[in-house]
Order: sequence, then C-alpha cells, then structure tokens
Amino acid sequence: MKHVIDPEGRRLPIKLDTTSNGEFAPVPLSPANRAGNRLAHEATTDNAKRLDISRREFLVSACGAATTLLAFNAANAAVGKRGGFFELEPEAALEPQLAQARVGGKGEFIFDVQGHFVDPTGAWVKTAPADAFKWSPKAACGLASKPGAGSHLNCLGPEEFVKDVFLDSDTDMMVLSFVPSRRDSEPLTIQAADAVRRIVDRMEGTHRLLIHGRVNPNQPGDLESMDELKERWKVSAWKTYTQWGVDGKGFFLSDDVGTRFIEKARALGVKVICVHKGLPFGKQSYEHSQCSDIGVVAKRFPDVSFLIYHSGFVTGVPERAYTGRGASDGIDTLIRSLVENGVNPNSNVYAELGSTWRFLMRDPTSAAHALGKLIKYCGENNVLWGTDSIWYGSPQDQIQAFRTFQIAPELRTMYGYPEITATRRAKIFGLNATRVYAISADEVKKHTRADSVARDRHAYLEHPEPHYLTYGPKTRREFLNLLGWNGGSRA
Repeated sequence: MKHVIDPEGRRLPIKLDTTSNGEFAPVPLSPANRAGNRLAHEATTDNAKRLDISRREFLVSACGAATTLLAFNAANAAVGKRGGFFELEPEAALEPQLAQARVGGKGEFIFDVQGHFVDPTGAWVKTAPADAFKWSPKAACGLASKPGAGSHLNCLGPEEFVKDVFLDSDTDMMVLSFVPSRRDSEPLTIQAADAVRRIVDRMEGTHRLLIHGRVNPNQPGDLESMDELKERWKVSAWKTYTQWGVDGKGFFLSDDVGTRFIEKARALGVKVICVHKGLPFGKQSYEHSQCSDIGVVAKRFPDVSFLIYHSGFVTGVPERAYTGRGASDGIDTLIRSLVENGVNPNSNVYAELGSTWRFLMRDPTSAAHALGKLIKYCGENNVLWGTDSIWYGSPQDQIQAFRTFQIAPELRTMYGYPEITATRRAKIFGLNATRVYAISADEVKKHTRADSVARDRHAYLEHPEPHYLTYGPKTRREFLNLLGWNGGSRA
C-alpha cells in the first residue's frame, strides 16, 4: 500500500513531545524522553527491515506501537525510572498477533469524558488574527488549501475531529467540553458543539457524543443561561473553571458564587459538575486552581457528582507518595481535601485524567505515583478516562500506552498502590463514567457496533492513514501567541 501521509515513516505512533493543551506552558522533554524517541526510531528501522515492510507500514501496525513503548521502557530504565513501565514482551515488537493482543485491547468500552475541537466558522474567528492556530502542524492538512483567510482552521474542525477520535482511535463515546471564555468570544459555542454532536449522532436511541454546558458563575449571565442549556441543548453536565474570571479573579465552589452554581444545578436536575483544576492560568489564578474546596462541597452536597478535570494535576509534579498535611500542590491537594473532609473512596468525587496521563506518559515513576494515589484515595470506581483531545491529536497513543502501563511491584508493596489489572483498566477506560452519566455500556455497544461510524471505521481500518500529529502549542512562543489572541482569558 502506498501511504500519502508521512510516507517515509518519520512520525512515531506514541508521541512524547512538548505539546500543551494551551492551559500550561510547554515543558521541555527530559534526556530520557529524547533518548526514548531516538531508540524508537532506530528500532523501527531495524524491525521494519526484519519484517520486509516500509517504515510507515510498520509504524501504523500494532508492532510499531509495541516497538515504541519498549524503547521508552529501555530509555527510562537506563536512568533509573523503574516505578512504572509498559508491560510488553520483547517479542511483541515483531509478532503482529502478540502486539495486537497487548496494544489493541480486548474490546473495552472507551468513554472519553474530555474532548475539544475548534469551530472554524465561529464568530470568534472575526477577532482572531489570520494566523491563529497556524503554528499547529495539523493546520497544514489538505483542507487548508480551500480559498479564504483562515482556511487552515478547517483542519481543526468537526470532520477532522470525527476522524481523529472515532476512526483513528478506539474511542466509543466522548464528552465535548469547553474552554473558559467571555460570552462574546467563544472558540466553541454550544450551537457548534450541538452541530458536531449531530454529525456523529447516527445511531438508534443513543449518542456517541455528549455535550457540556459551560458555566462561569462569576460571569454575568451564565447562571441565568443554565435553564436554556438544559432545556434546549440537553447538556449532560456542567463545565466550570474556578481559576477563571472576567476580571482575572477566580472563585471556589465552596464560596457564595460556587454554592449558587451548585444549587442551580441541583434545582435543574443535572447534578454532574466538571470542574477544571490543577492547571493555573498564571500566578493570579494559582490559588483557585487547587482542590481545597472539593472535599468541602462533596461532603455538603452528597447528591452531586464532582468530576475533577486533570485530577488537580500540576505540570512538573515530582515523583512522590501522598504525605498527609504537608501536601500542598496538585493531585495531593485533592487527596488532602477528601481525607480531611471524610469523603471516602468511591463516593461522589471523580478524578479525570485529561492531559494528566498524557503528560505523565513521559515519566513512568511519576505516572505510577499519580495513578496509584488516585485509585487508592478516590477509588477504583472513581477514576475516569479523558484525553483532552483534539489538542493532542488522535487519543489512540494515550489509549495504547494506558493499555500496557503497570505500577512496579515495589511501589505497590511500599505504598499500598493497586495493581492495574484488566478489570481496573476497563473501569477507568469507560465503565466508571457510565455511572456518572447514567448510560449503559452494553446498550451503547449494541448500537455502535452497526452504526455508520462503526461502518466507516471498519472500512477505514483496511487502509488506515493516521497523521500522528498534535494540535496544541509546543513552544513558549506558540503558547503566548495562543494566550494573546484569546484575549488573555486564560491568564
């Protein structure tokens, strides 16, 4: 087969790069990350020759993904990063059936509770500079050749979103979420989100795509708009950013602003609140990005489900176990808040992995601590799969890496972390979220096996052409450019 995309096979299927989701400055790769990428490229060349196929053909195969993960293991082990690892036999690099069994999964129900896309025709385009998002490698796709300024944004639009999420990955369902913004400058409006939902809503009696209602309760008009979001747009949950405000000042869910928001959600009967935590938009918003308020409101409102986006993660988190009252940052502030307020594991607080897992793939020991703590303190029924895609392109590489990740026995013994079994993995991939969103995985699977998306996927997989590109900023300059045209709304 002749490949049109990356015919020389220069792009690895599992991506370790500096891409950010636009909510934190890109973090340089470590020497171990760079060594892992180099080893993966070298092994790819050797293994493709041994199987007598092209590099690109090898890279789009399960063996290509297995080879890449094994190279990361070798690079991490060389610098003592042994707290977590990708559990693969070396033979998987050359044996297609074995590789498929390891990275291809066993029919899990994959429900991604944090997805994004850019509306290329929205009103926000009028005030954005002509080169907005043009630095994204994905913005150079074939759709960028269409006439008119800003045509490159079509590469980030709904059709590409559907391909990345539902054709180039094993994702079954996704929740389309929102970024914080003023009401007159939203890169994604509820109307555009609903249009995308209709694109993939081709089943009988269920949906592949759910949508949030964006609520910034410290912004005039947002609380009042919740009625319409529920009645007209049938939102499945609310999305809020406690570190955001039109005046640059955030809020806590436990203060008057947050309480009014929670009470309104309860009154409307949509009692699922997704709150962005752990990625501050600058020094001014750092306080409100922490999770000290979560345990307070979870205890006060036991009938409300609180989904903590990014799990309270902060970039650059060191490898460590939870240490109790001294914990003052990131994931540990979530755990501390739960413990101090008597919120037991598997209660009404859920830790979501969007951007968290993707970043921690770079450091297996930190990944082991983070996942171990979340499963131990939030509960194995309360850790949710999310990828923050499309900022990271197709989520397939995150899926393949998580399918094989394991916490080292030494850390499990020392800190009481659980083994990541097939059952726990399946729960995190999707079964846990079905409880939150009151859906049946079996019922969804019954419809999705034969819907048009499934048929398209089946035909596409005969000759797949994944691009293996990411969308978000990769350098500090690109990050600041994104903040600048977005009116500083994230700073």
